[in-house]
Amino acid sequence: MCPDKTNSRDAPHSLTSPPMRNPTLAFVATFVLATTFAASCRPAGASSTPAGAGAAVELVAAPHATTDEPVVIGEGAHRYRWVKGWGARPDGKDLGNTHGCVAHDSAGRIYVNTDTADAVMVYDAAGKLLKTWGKDFAGGMHGMQVVKEEEREFLYAVHTSRHEVLKCTLDGDVVWTVGWPETSGVYEKKEQYNPTSIAVLPDGAFFVADGYGLSWIHKYDKDHKYVKSFAGPGTEPGKCRTPHGLLLDTRVTPPVLMVADRENGRLQTFDLEGKHLSVITGMLRRPCHMHLHGKDLVVADLAGRVTILNEKNELVCHLGDQPDESLRAQNGVPKEKWKDGVFLSPHCAEWDAKGDLYVLDWNASGRVSKLERVQ
Repeated sequence: MCPDKTNSRDAPHSLTSPPMRNPTLAFVATFVLATTFAASCRPAGASSTPAGAGAAVELVAAPHATTDEPVVIGEGAHRYRWVKGWGARPDGKDLGNTHGCVAHDSAGRIYVNTDTADAVMVYDAAGKLLKTWGKDFAGGMHGMQVVKEEEREFLYAVHTSRHEVLKCTLDGDVVWTVGWPETSGVYEKKEQYNPTSIAVLPDGAFFVADGYGLSWIHKYDKDHKYVKSFAGPGTEPGKCRTPHGLLLDTRVTPPVLMVADRENGRLQTFDLEGKHLSVITGMLRRPCHMHLHGKDLVVADLAGRVTILNEKNELVCHLGDQPDESLRAQNGVPKEKWKDGVFLSPHCAEWDAKGDLYVLDWNASGRVSKLERVQ
């Protein structure tokens, strides 16, 4: 049965017709109204709101009559216009495998990872490609974060195949790198350590998640010296299976470390000493990455959608839910199966300062989408 709540752009003006004495006319009118109402419902296979999770959820705006009409997805304060063709290369070539992250700086520039020699692609907010860099980092750049230190900004990242953490200028000049945490005692060789995310604290200390390795989380001090390790592989609270993304959650005092525990299908929180605090579950499939804007949290979910939670970590809405399960979390989905307003395999999602949302799909051809906030 369809939800009572419908998209105001696409909902029928009325769901009740005047009484009709002619049975044939009444049947026809009822059929037309029912068909119109069904068209406004979310696509088959879309998840509904879990019990107690908050407001009803609208996933994708109903199909539009023409391809020129903008696609709008979401609901309430989280309605977004899908910007068609954002981030296309001026030479018309594919971006290449997008398997990394999205970040933004204070000037509004957008940083995107690919596995090509253009490991970092820098765009303006309109989608114009400004520069690329990172030839030496092809194949594994992951988990970027732009951090302001005094009057300068730097890009922190991890590299899965180089088994390292790096700090760069925004133009790609390397400031320092940190290799595998041999002193932790949890690895026999560096190839076991394949980090996927970094979370930098205000004092310069940072956490690194070994998401593609042995599922440990490591803490370093402001001088990038190893401090401790916690989490590790497992399914019980406090353990992880692919801790893919990290976030310093500043919505609470004191701040906590939030972890996208992807293959356990949940988020977890830890204090800044590594003590386990909580598990957040029931609304997520395979969470990859998180980002904050005000009190709201966005979660890129590899299994075909983007999820927004409120300050209590209750469900606000899902965006762009992929109704075809065979296309979710698949790297090789060809362009002819892409559809505006619907994601494939969201690997990273980040808001800019204006509240516009950028989503990187894990895709061999390369797909990055901009969702412009509808005021």
